[in-house]
Amino acid sequence: MAPRTLRGRLSLVALTTAALLMAILTVAFNAVMDRHLQHQADDDLRNRAAAVATTVDTRGSRVRVLETANDSLLDSNVWIYAGDRLLEKPPSTTVGNPLTRAADRLAGQPGPVCTTVQTHGRPPVRLCSRPVPGRRTAATVVTALDLAPYRSSADTLLVGSLILDAVMLGCTYVLTRLSVGRALRPVRTMTDQATQWSAIGSAERFGAEDHPAELARLGASLDQLLDRIRTVLRHEQQLTGELSHELRTPLTRIVMELDWWRSRPRTDAETRAAQEVISEAAQSMRTICDTLLNDARENALRPATAPGTTDVVPVLDHLLQHLGTPDRVKTSLEAEAPVLEAGVAPALLERILSPLLTNAARYARLHVTVSARRTPGVVRIDVIDDGPGVPETFVAELFQPGRRADSGDGHDGAGLGLPLARRLARAVGGEVSYDPGHAPGAKFTVSLPTG
Repeated sequence: MAPRTLRGRLSLVALTTAALLMAILTVAFNAVMDRHLQHQADDDLRNRAAAVATTVDTRGSRVRVLETANDSLLDSNVWIYAGDRLLEKPPSTTVGNPLTRAADRLAGQPGPVCTTVQTHGRPPVRLCSRPVPGRRTAATVVTALDLAPYRSSADTLLVGSLILDAVMLGCTYVLTRLSVGRALRPVRTMTDQATQWSAIGSAERFGAEDHPAELARLGASLDQLLDRIRTVLRHEQQLTGELSHELRTPLTRIVMELDWWRSRPRTDAETRAAQEVISEAAQSMRTICDTLLNDARENALRPATAPGTTDVVPVLDHLLQHLGTPDRVKTSLEAEAPVLEAGVAPALLERILSPLLTNAARYARLHVTVSARRTPGVVRIDVIDDGPGVPETFVAELFQPGRRADSGDGHDGAGLGLPLARRLARAVGGEVSYDPGHAPGAKFTVSLPTG
């Protein structure tokens, strides 16, 4: 039965708290008012007893009651005793009346005393006694007061306070729902925006500016979640695009070779040549799939790195140590700062740099130099070797898939490393470029956004 919404639950908590507080205040208020009304009734009785006491003469040997102008008003609900002997009583009471018996008891007690008498079927009556001292004899005046008006006032206050409590509780509930709803409106707006942005991989973010501290923390958490969702979407698009683009060329070669072979009868030599072309294209497809799927698998096993930042220097150092260069080739790493963070995952950074370092180690004569530096918003990594460099006639085809400057140079590459490195770099907002003006050797530059 608990409310399902946060606004309903907070409103219920506020209503319960307010009800408990107002119940305590109501009980305390009515107890104080009852006490106050009782004191007020006692004061009225004492004042009347004092007025009646002025008409009692105790100076002689006998107690006498003097007659006054308002004697009938003073005698209303008044008992006068000389010691234990009743001198006067209200005309409407009898000797055995409960009020008279209560007045007799008060007259027999020393000092001023008050008591309340509750008779069956009638409202309670308050009685107070007042001793009147004398030289030889003493008298006691007992006055009575009907408490019905005071009880009526107390009941009216109780009903009024309960009505006020009900109105206040209703207002509390309504205002709490309105206030909580208004306070949660930015959260609902942020939720809708996050849902919309996550569906399309938008670059919009909430940020921490112009938000209260709680909403700023929520916005930061949602921004991190949106970054991860965008990275996952981008990675899926990248993987799909890579597979589609890279597999198109070898598939086309296979289809064309089969169409050519089936167009007319072929000799054994032509058949073997066609089979070699198909085998080479299939091997190229296998290499492409292994490269792209391994990258996807590593990213799936290391979700904490997407999105994230990577310290470039340790990754470069690790790649150079496991590069497998010939003994004659020496490698060196030059870093502008001990820590250079790039806004890419470590596995992706390795995929981008590995083809460049492999080519540099393959073609270098004596030395491979890797340098890293930071420019505003970008981390630049230069891979330089002192080899023969890229032929000028091949520079335009350098980053095209399946193209090699010298297919007979003795290594089994498929011409996919540099195109894949550039495509992966561009997928994260970076670039891989070749410097044709560098001599001697070759110089490739990887530009990546900073972390």
